[in-house]
Amino acid sequence: MVRIRLRRVGSTHQPHYRVIVADKESPRDGRFIEVVGQYNPRTEPGTIVFDEERIYHWLSVGAQPSESVQKLFKIVKLDDRFTRFKAGEDKEILLAEAKKIYTELTLHPKTTHTARA
Repeated sequence: MVRIRLRRVGSTHQPHYRVIVADKESPRDGRFIEVVGQYNPRTEPGTIVFDEERIYHWLSVGAQPSESVQKLFKIVKLDDRFTRFKAGEDKEILLAEAKKIYTELTLHPKTTHTARA
């Protein structure tokens, strides 16, 4: 089974996570299929960036998000957009809406990390 989960990167006491697609059996920091986002909890508010087009693809072919990734999906409302995508709404409209949400998240004055979208 394929899972969408977090992979820890960064040095000791400075965690930064990549959101990856990996086989369920592979270790946390081991082999993965594709990087589909990043999460930095050390900024205020936490920086969350997803490649939603690829996430839609992986969710549509049966990948299951982990509990922690599911919480991140709820923060940026990705789960709602994916439900609308499955119902037949245009992907371009959903991706434009997602880009707007990500820019609002990174415009907070205490966020030091700029998103690559």
